[in-house]
This record gives sequence, structure tokens and C-alpha cells, in this order.
Amino acid sequence: SPLTSRPPRAASMASAADRFNINSQLEHLQSRHVGTGHADTNRFEWAVNIHRDSYASYFGHHTTLQYFALAENESIGRVKYNMMQKMLVPCGHPPQREEEQ
Repeated sequence: SPLTSRPPRAASMASAADRFNINSQLEHLQSRHVGTGHADTNRFEWAVNIHRDSYASYFGHHTTLQYFALAENESIGRVKYNMMQKMLVPCGHPPQREEEQ
């Protein structure tokens, strides 16, 4: 039946031009937005960006702050303060980098 037929395998693969277009779009996105990373972003930097973006989102949504305050039995102001402190060093101190020779 026509509903169960599949397209040929060659049609489902991306062409070289499609891959180049996707890579150029990704490079453009990464150059415009700091938090999207780049080719040299390490795991620690990526995690720091994710944590800081999350905290920024929590600040922007007051009901989420209310939920956290209720769950922690703290005031909303105290929760904001604690999150601001966590934003400074959200994942601990950066690991020591090995010197390149």
C-alpha cells in the first residue's frame, strides 16, 4: 500500500550541500549568541552556560520563583539572592587546563 512504502535510501540522506548549509547556519548562530558555544567550548564552559541560562529563566518567571520559595520554605527575595550567588560560580571553579607544548 502507498502508506507503508518508504522512500529510497539515497533520497533520505543529506547531500554535501545540505550538510554545508547546516554547518554554516550553526556557525552563524554560534557567532551571534554567546551561550550556544563554539568548536572550542569545553564541557565545563557548556555546563556553566546552561546553569546561568536556567537561573536567568527562573528570574524571568515569577511563578517559578514562588514555587522554589515554597519548596525551600524561604522568602522569594532569599531565593533570588541564593540564585544570584550560584550564578557567580554555578559549577564550581574551572578545572586546571593542561599546558599545550
